[in-house]
Amino acid sequence: MAKAQRERVVRMSVEQPLWRALTGYRVLTMVYAVLLYVATREDFERSWVAIAYLAVMTLWTLGTLPKVANAASCTKRFLVADLTVALVGILLTPLANFQAQQVDGPTLPTIWTAGAVLAYAIKGGWRWAALASTLVAVANLVERGTPTRDTLHNVLLVWVASIAIGYVVEVARASERTLARALEIEATTRERERLARDIHDSVLQVLAMVQRRGSALGGEAAELGRMAGEQEVALRTLVSSGLVPTTRASEDASLGAVVRNVEVDEPEGPGAPAGPVDLRSLLAPHAGAKVCFAEPGAPVLLEPTEARELAAAVSAALDNVRRHAGTGAQAWILVEDEPDEVIVTVRDDGPGIAEGRLAQAEGEGRLGVALSIRGRLRELGGSAELLSVPGQGTEVELKVPRAARPPRGKTER
Repeated sequence: MAKAQRERVVRMSVEQPLWRALTGYRVLTMVYAVLLYVATREDFERSWVAIAYLAVMTLWTLGTLPKVANAASCTKRFLVADLTVALVGILLTPLANFQAQQVDGPTLPTIWTAGAVLAYAIKGGWRWAALASTLVAVANLVERGTPTRDTLHNVLLVWVASIAIGYVVEVARASERTLARALEIEATTRERERLARDIHDSVLQVLAMVQRRGSALGGEAAELGRMAGEQEVALRTLVSSGLVPTTRASEDASLGAVVRNVEVDEPEGPGAPAGPVDLRSLLAPHAGAKVCFAEPGAPVLLEPTEARELAAAVSAALDNVRRHAGTGAQAWILVEDEPDEVIVTVRDDGPGIAEGRLAQAEGEGRLGVALSIRGRLRELGGSAELLSVPGQGTEVELKVPRAARPPRGKTER
């Protein structure tokens, strides 16, 4: 569907009418140049020069009509040759008509020259148009010797008009690209909605049924029903947000919970791609019956290493919730995308951490918070703040700066 929409945008392109108009312009101005010579041929001292040039110009115009049919056919080599024909005609004018400089008469190609400049404008935009029109202006000034007001007026008119047309073409192309992207997004959204409906009518209903039947049967079936309920909530979250990364779920028997490990598509090491990673796609798999995930609704882009380390710190924080807050605790993940930093907050409604418990855990060699969370953020030049009130849950705030900063010298507490 997206391809069909993109092809339709191509057919709607504003460039094609411009190329057709340029083709007609070149033919009409060629005829005009020939008729003008016929009407004023008695003024030419060397008619053979004018006749030879106009013959070449006519053959060139008719023979190169396919070249100005579209942007693909209009190559740089053709543009250079076409402009050369126009410039040569301007410079040959005094040789064919000795009085051309004194009477400020038309050049041999007359207004046909503007067609060569317009081809530059349509093909390459206003910068190419400025280059071509400047060369034409120089040739006209050289041909006139002592330029008059009319000569300067005509030169300025061609220069401004060609640049304006080139700019309009660039704006039109940018608008078409934006439209094509919007149509692709619309097609993608419709496809995702279709898949969401199919999933809702099949997978989600089956998971909901397993949860109800498992709860009714009790025993091991109840545990299976609870896991099905968690997967139903996670799948609903992924479908609604459109963040569906590749994940692997494994059951941790000691915790009696499903632990989701995110498989990042970007490989690590020297050959890893340098493109940014959407942090949301790494955190969304944590969403479930006991974990609520809130994100800004737009991509949160970080470098691959930063995104992976921050996601690992969030996983460590959730692991602490499962271990120490109990299976009934509810957790929340909040992602904030600020201009200068990314903030991820992990909060739970568990019993909280008793005063001095973290220092005691470090003394006993359990360094989950010190290394898995604070250590990772310190290596990224960020910070990890932990706030816990006994009986009111725990909140971990993770901050990663947008601009790289040198690692901090001391461990944050």
